[in-house]
Amino acid sequence: MRFEQMTSTHKLVLGSWKIRHNFHFIAFVLLIAFVIAAIYLTRDSRRFLVQQTTPNDSTPSCDLFSGKWVYDNVSYPLYEEKQCSFMEDAFTCEKCGRKDLKYQKWRWQPHDCDLPRLNATALLEKLRGKKLVFVGDSLNRNQFNSMLCLIEPSIPPSTSKSLIWKGNSIIFEATDYNATIEFHWSPLLVESNCDDLVNHRVQTRIIRVKAIEKHARQWTDADILIFDSFMWWLKPKMTLLWGSFGSPDAIYKEVGMRHRRFEMALNTWADWMEFHINRNRTKLFFMSSSPFHFVGEDWGMDTSRNCYNETEPIFDEGYWGSTTDRGMMQIVESAIYELETRGLKPQFLSWPLHNEAGYSTALHDDGADGICWDKTKHL
Repeated sequence: MRFEQMTSTHKLVLGSWKIRHNFHFIAFVLLIAFVIAAIYLTRDSRRFLVQQTTPNDSTPSCDLFSGKWVYDNVSYPLYEEKQCSFMEDAFTCEKCGRKDLKYQKWRWQPHDCDLPRLNATALLEKLRGKKLVFVGDSLNRNQFNSMLCLIEPSIPPSTSKSLIWKGNSIIFEATDYNATIEFHWSPLLVESNCDDLVNHRVQTRIIRVKAIEKHARQWTDADILIFDSFMWWLKPKMTLLWGSFGSPDAIYKEVGMRHRRFEMALNTWADWMEFHINRNRTKLFFMSSSPFHFVGEDWGMDTSRNCYNETEPIFDEGYWGSTTDRGMMQIVESAIYELETRGLKPQFLSWPLHNEAGYSTALHDDGADGICWDKTKHL
């Protein structure tokens, strides 16, 4: 996509519900990030969830991140792929030929409590007059898409809805609620040559590690911000840029220290947050990396296997995958701790909790890139 095309606005009024844009991104079936966000929105956050009486309701506190998978073919899935008007072809496991649909029915069960089902109507009411924004790479983009699929059945047919494609953003608006849910493609958080929403798979990644304003000005008025950024930093070497793209005075330096360049970008992100976020208005979240599933030996298979053709969860609660860089998550935790000393209160969301709505890749060895567009990977 050329630059002049990037800056144009494509608006889709959701009467016909036809989405013409085809993207090559990792696909998840369901969204859970908003459930976590809802938990922290207010003290009365249980209104977002259908109330259930359980033997564990008296538990004074619960670690929602500590739990296991349970198969639930009664209350799951929370939505059907074919019934979601927001589901794009690149994300449609069934349409692309997947026959085994058990992955839709695994529910995350914390050890010490029960997670009630989502009340999408209550969530929409809480989002009335507000803006929720996902920022990051394909991980958050799939969370954004799944969230729309979850709330769609609760939006009255008479409600005016629109989906707007603008620059590196996808913007959903429910007019009657004056509610906005957005996704901003910003895989490295700071500015880079990978910021095109469609054509971002460049051979040499160049990062303006000190520049974030181009992205950040789109988030300033958000009430809820959910960030993620991990996978795009994993190349052995990346080029850092001081100055502007195309400037004769710009300085380029190839850097191989993954943790150092990631830390530099997070420092830029944190500095912007400190001076531009309204502490009394905006709730902040950062999603952890999803554990990798590249080496079958990690879950008891032979070394030549990966996640392709796997259909069951990984039941080892301590699983992270031998190739997962947990040090990068420690860098995020350090950045969040530093922000706390500056008066902000971001929450770091560990992946297992994102299974409340039924599916993620945290403990799933069948969660990977879409077979629709990459025959070497498996949905």
